[in-house]
Amino acid sequence: MVVSDNLVMNKIYLIRGEKVMLDRDLAELYGVETKVLKQSVKRNIKRFPKDFMFEMTVKELQNWRSQIVTSNSEKMGLRHSPFCFTEQGVAMLSSVLNSDKAMSVNIQIMRIFTRIRQSLVTLLNYV
Repeated sequence: MVVSDNLVMNKIYLIRGEKVMLDRDLAELYGVETKVLKQSVKRNIKRFPKDFMFEMTVKELQNWRSQIVTSNSEKMGLRHSPFCFTEQGVAMLSSVLNSDKAMSVNIQIMRIFTRIRQSLVTLLNYV
């Protein structure tokens, strides 16, 4: 299954100065429940140091909700502070979620992170 690049790019947020993706968005893209993704991460927590993944604080969650224009039903889906995965954390997820869909979506996400980084470098070279 191919996911649109725009869908993936709209699920990348800037939190703590890092480009991250939330656990529930990744779970949706990978076709698994959020709790399954979180359980897999918790069982393999040594693979996810703080620069790969962190849990959003309650205050960050409130700030994120106030900045993101979403429907109430979408916001209510976040009852707990989500795990936020950096690019390296997203890459590591492919080793704990061992499915063909997770691997193919993961490759696409990695390519998008790479394009974003290349675009920023190009932009900085013109400034």
